[in-house]
Amino acid sequence: HVQLVESGGGLVQPGGSLRLSCAASGYTYSTYCMGWFRQAPGKVREGVASIDSDGSSTYADSVQGRFTISKDNAKNTLHLQMNSLKPEDTGMYYCAAAVRCGGNWYLASEYNIWGQGTQVTVS
Repeated sequence: HVQLVESGGGLVQPGGSLRLSCAASGYTYSTYCMGWFRQAPGKVREGVASIDSDGSSTYADSVQGRFTISKDNAKNTLHLQMNSLKPEDTGMYYCAAAVRCGGNWYLASEYNIWGQGTQVTVS
């Protein structure tokens, strides 16, 4: 049974930090492209960061320099370290998996495995 389970969301003040985690099971985690997405009410789900099977990472301009994506293949776990949080970072955060990372890594349609999401509120 393929599954992604996010954790680590919460309420934080502007300028604060949070670390999100995503536990994967049921597939060959290490060979997949992994991504973090977020969705605010009334807005399109947007790509935040991705990390490929070789460890190379890509970030949205809005989070570059503030967020860090990482993965632990031994534990089948993906992380997103979020620093210097802003109110506009508020939203439901999802982890997702795709067969490979490409130029369209930021599009939700590129990913076929999704977690249920964890809420991040910066206020």
